[in-house]
Amino acid sequence: MDYNKYLDEILTSLIHEDGSDLHLGEGRKPAVRINGELIFISNKEILKKEDMLSLLGIFLGKEKTTKFLEDKEVDFSFSFKGNTHLRGNAFFQRGSICIAIRLVPKAKSFEELNLPAILKTFAMKKQGFFLVVGPVGQGKSTTLSTMINYINKESTTHIITIEDPIEFVYSQDRSIIDQREIGLDTNDFPLALKAAFREDVNVILIGEMRNNETMSAAVTAAETGHLVFSTLHTNNAPQTIDRIIDSFPANQQEQIRLQLASSLVGILSQRLIPRVTGGRIPAFELLINNNAVSNLIREKRTHEINTVIETSSEQGMIDMNRYLVELVAKGEITLESAYQYSFNPKALERMF
Repeated sequence: MDYNKYLDEILTSLIHEDGSDLHLGEGRKPAVRINGELIFISNKEILKKEDMLSLLGIFLGKEKTTKFLEDKEVDFSFSFKGNTHLRGNAFFQRGSICIAIRLVPKAKSFEELNLPAILKTFAMKKQGFFLVVGPVGQGKSTTLSTMINYINKESTTHIITIEDPIEFVYSQDRSIIDQREIGLDTNDFPLALKAAFREDVNVILIGEMRNNETMSAAVTAAETGHLVFSTLHTNNAPQTIDRIIDSFPANQQEQIRLQLASSLVGILSQRLIPRVTGGRIPAFELLINNNAVSNLIREKRTHEINTVIETSSEQGMIDMNRYLVELVAKGEITLESAYQYSFNPKALERMF
């Protein structure tokens, strides 16, 4: 088999069908994810172990493939035809090799992605901590890439991204953008964050906050005059705040609570919902950290934050249920989808 040609055919099809992911696994046919649904490619043969090793060699090279066989899992990025970026993870299941690949879309505008215009104000802040949260595959990285690209085009600043692996590749415009990949350009997130303080940086993008050491460094960076962006796999704003605080030992939680109350500027939670006309459309919850929210964080009353969001639309906050109601009214999504993706279906029912 000509494996380069094989990949070329599959990835070209994935891009043409506006798919998001490709799954390759020993003992099964390749599958693609289109509009959230997995579809097996029926005209391709079941992949064997030698096929998977050959495909790994294309993605990783000989040295990294050998290391993968020792470590049993690896993250990687891959450029296809010079203008399409992919990120992937290779792993074992029941002794068989599998590869999951995500197609990284090119950075788009706020309008193209149906993002709230208010996000532009967060992109232009001089300092603070802004998080985009939600489950895997809900477009968090895409939203952040749009915000970073907006900064790149609108201001003269120094941006550093710390990622594992690098997802979106930016072209410098008015800003300087330095992209650092874990394992290639730096050993880990905390080290790269500490080094950033000595690199005359204004904006820091942390691909994902995986431990409290990274969270602590991120909050400190936001406190000391930097604009920091990152993601977490949490559902909504109150849960995100609690997750950050609870990740620290009990004797450190009060300190991080106070730091978070003062440095946080906002939390955007988003979901990609099936569109009536095909494809998916985003829905959002947006928390803006005002005096009321800051006090609730300090006073350990994060469970009351949802009420603030629901009653503060005039300040720019976005309530997920109200956003879902608007999408249903516009005919963008079905009522069933609105209930499925609502954080509080009982409250949503009272709005119809």
